Amino acid sequence: MKNKDYLYDSLGARIQNEWIIYLLAMVFIVIADKIGQIRIPVWKGTFIIFPIFFSLGLGVLSGPNILKLIDDEKVKAAGRLVGIAILPFIAKLGINAGANIATVISVGPAILLQEFGNLGTILLGLPVALMLGLKRDAIGAAHSINRETNLALIQDMYGADSPEGQGCLAVYIVIGMVGTIYFGFMTSIVAALNWFHPYALGMASGVGAGILMSSATATLTEIYPAMADQISALAAASETISGIDGIYMAIFIGLPFCNYLYNKLEPKIGRITKFGRREEA
Repeated sequence: MKNKDYLYDSLGARIQNEWIIYLLAMVFIVIADKIGQIRIPVWKGTFIIFPIFFSLGLGVLSGPNILKLIDDEKVKAAGRLVGIAILPFIAKLGINAGANIATVISVGPAILLQEFGNLGTILLGLPVALMLGLKRDAIGAAHSINRETNLALIQDMYGADSPEGQGCLAVYIVIGMVGTIYFGFMTSIVAALNWFHPYALGMASGVGAGILMSSATATLTEIYPAMADQISALAAASETISGIDGIYMAIFIGLPFCNYLYNKLEPKIGRITKFGRREEA
């Protein structure tokens, strides 16, 4: 009973101390929803600015470095809430895929094998991150293409306040700010080339974070309205299945390989400071 009372008291104290985080989040959601999507046609493609871009932008402005509406302590608390906040979205992906299970099964093993391609982020991203001066945060940033499930995994293994957790969260934020615009534009360009079947493009939409999937799927369903349901189902299934097997891929292959490369490469290509020595990890 004492443990239960302590849990309630601790939860109540946290809510009382962090209430402004929840209030600002709701305000930013309402503002972003009112702005809606902004579409900018460019050549054969379209830049699509999604509401999440505005919501994240408002969050950046409210931070301790600009408007100072929240302090560093509340910024850390908000970072820990990300893993919880994405759970309803992950559940929604599973429900959408399950409702169109026949289409998903017809795709075959390709939807499972695509996860191996995400290991390329380690080979490409880790060396660049080290040359830019990142340390252990490079592991969280480069160990995968960084879906919501990977963000939750890194926070669980290393902690939300760890360098690995901060690196992973930073990439996820950049995805929301820049990746959604890029992904939507890239999808419209690739679709205009007519090289791939719309179903293949739908599957490819689900390899990254859910916000990237939403960006690509919104573009594809406008281009192929007759196949909108099938494309959405394949994208959701791809996102869900890739998230499931991606967890094991990250645990048993991605993170060990990333740590191995970090230990090998960091002493050789880690950025040198102006004082003639490498920065401490």
